[in-house]
Amino acid sequence: MDENIKQRFDLTGKVAVVTGASKGIGEAIARGLGEFGATVVVSSRRLEAVESVAEQLCAAGIQASALAAHMGDMEQARALVDAVVARHGGLDIIVNNAATNPVFGPMMNADESVFQKIMAVNVQGPLELCKRAVPVMRSRGGGSIVNIASVGGLNPERMLGLYSVSKSALISLTKVMAKEWGGMGIRANAICPGLIKTKFSQALWQNEQVLKQALAMAPISRIGMPQDLAGLAVFLASDAAAYCTGGVFVADGGLTV
Repeated sequence: MDENIKQRFDLTGKVAVVTGASKGIGEAIARGLGEFGATVVVSSRRLEAVESVAEQLCAAGIQASALAAHMGDMEQARALVDAVVARHGGLDIIVNNAATNPVFGPMMNADESVFQKIMAVNVQGPLELCKRAVPVMRSRGGGSIVNIASVGGLNPERMLGLYSVSKSALISLTKVMAKEWGGMGIRANAICPGLIKTKFSQALWQNEQVLKQALAMAPISRIGMPQDLAGLAVFLASDAAAYCTGGVFVADGGLTV
């Protein structure tokens, strides 16, 4: 073969936006994309938080900038695409990582407003952002969408019922994106993390009983770290995954095997 496989991972010249990138998984993925050459826009609700991340990435030699957007606000989700294009001239990669889960407990204890908030941030926001980005990606010959779902979207997690429902919807949305936009050269894939040590999931890994059970069940008996997701995201964003779309990739240490 004449083709250099290593070169297919090169993201030089690509513009990527990562939502929920102020910390944890989003920050790790943003760094990974930047290390492979992408210009990275880190985004979250609080501008000062992502400005700090962007400064750290720039200090590491990565081209990075920060933009604020609340993914539960559809106007802000759509405006994020416009702002990225205005600043960097285009958009090639979207990582929908922003998520919320304001309730930990039985579904019966969650009122209507909680359900609406979860679905807005975890499902509707990513859809509106990507719909706005499709014409931009198409004009540049295609693009890659990586949606960060959860193993809870495959098998509902105890005390995380509505969150699991939203992640199931995000997985289904990913497949619809893949089917409808594949002809435009736009790929869409989902990553389903297991228990990852982040602030978002600390209610789980700080619970000794939950952590002990998770470690006992997983063949790789350790808690996941944000960096464990970065390589997979880089692969799916790059031409190395050019034949991958509509896929659901699990990274949970084997917990769901």
